[in-house]
Amino acid sequence: MAAVSAAAHGGKVVLLEKMPSVGRKLLITGKGRCNLTNIADIPEIIRNIPGNGRFLNSALRSFTNQDLIEFLRANGVETKVERGGRVFPASDKARDVVVAFERSLKELGVEVLLNCPARRLLVENGLVRGAVDKAGRRYLADAVVVATGGMSYPGTGSSGDGYIMAKQVGHTIVDIKPSLVPLEVAEDWIADLQGLSLRNVEATVYSEGKKVAADFGEMLFTHFGISGPIILSLSKYVAPLLDKQKEVIVTINLKPALTPEILDKRIQRDFEKYARKALKNALGDLLPAKMIDTVIDLSFLDPDKPVHQITKSERLRLLETITRFTLAITKTRPVSEAIVTAGGVSTKEVNPSTMESKLVASLYFAGEVLDIDGYTGGYNLQAAFSSGYVAGRHAASV
Repeated sequence: MAAVSAAAHGGKVVLLEKMPSVGRKLLITGKGRCNLTNIADIPEIIRNIPGNGRFLNSALRSFTNQDLIEFLRANGVETKVERGGRVFPASDKARDVVVAFERSLKELGVEVLLNCPARRLLVENGLVRGAVDKAGRRYLADAVVVATGGMSYPGTGSSGDGYIMAKQVGHTIVDIKPSLVPLEVAEDWIADLQGLSLRNVEATVYSEGKKVAADFGEMLFTHFGISGPIILSLSKYVAPLLDKQKEVIVTINLKPALTPEILDKRIQRDFEKYARKALKNALGDLLPAKMIDTVIDLSFLDPDKPVHQITKSERLRLLETITRFTLAITKTRPVSEAIVTAGGVSTKEVNPSTMESKLVASLYFAGEVLDIDGYTGGYNLQAAFSSGYVAGRHAASV
């Protein structure tokens, strides 16, 4: 986007692309469907970017979510809106978005150099003069935009190169941490639930007995712990607590739409329906089959006990497990597995209206290399597109 914007505003642009093709990370976003943006208004977008979202106010107004949708339409990609205001290509193919950018780059005459990672910036007397690639080749320029991404999914090319280059020329790098990252748990039986996806559940984070945050939606069990949209969103609260070596637990309410009283009546109806069956064969209407054994075990109940022999106290233990399915969080997965990297080039050292460095003239930053991170839902990509657009436009005017 920075290259497209710079070329569209009259710049002669060379794009140094680290990977064999452009847009590698776009291809894996939204599970390969590419959650491009969100139709929320700008204040709502900013609220969903807790990591320095207000810094983006000017950029988000300079290149809005509607501007992005129009840009894609002009380049052959129709979009659609799904739950939570998430915007996807109508085709459900991230590849179409990458092709649209490739087409635009070509039409605008951008010179794309593949397999050409930048290694350092050329700076003289506080003014950027260009960049040097891995092979030592120098690229002289009136302006440089650093848009190298963070450190998550290094296989797509984002392995922290931008932080190194920024630090070399005097920029402060805010500590790099995983954001929107799966969580590991202490319970070894979690592997029994691997691959199970839950919808319409509520997950709540507690630390040392106090409620920290909660979210409602979808989640996923893995061989190491928990993942999925609501877990990734909550991970932003979990990581700092773990850094301080505080105890963190996550409880999952499997039936958040029901009050405990209504859920108890529901369980009683099922027990009447399956009165002569063993408990393990009586919960299929209430729980996913893969969870039944685990829920019974955590409720300290006998799976072979006939339902009509279950006591009230045993039934209430079952209800407690269903509404407070509890896991002890031990750590986040590594930053390489995070959807987004928290930390990066300090926003205090970047002009929010232009994305230009306050330390080095004609040097610009865009996207995840900056200390900006948001929740899932298209907010991070919109931040990248908006900052990229602004950086490119102002770089072209140098």
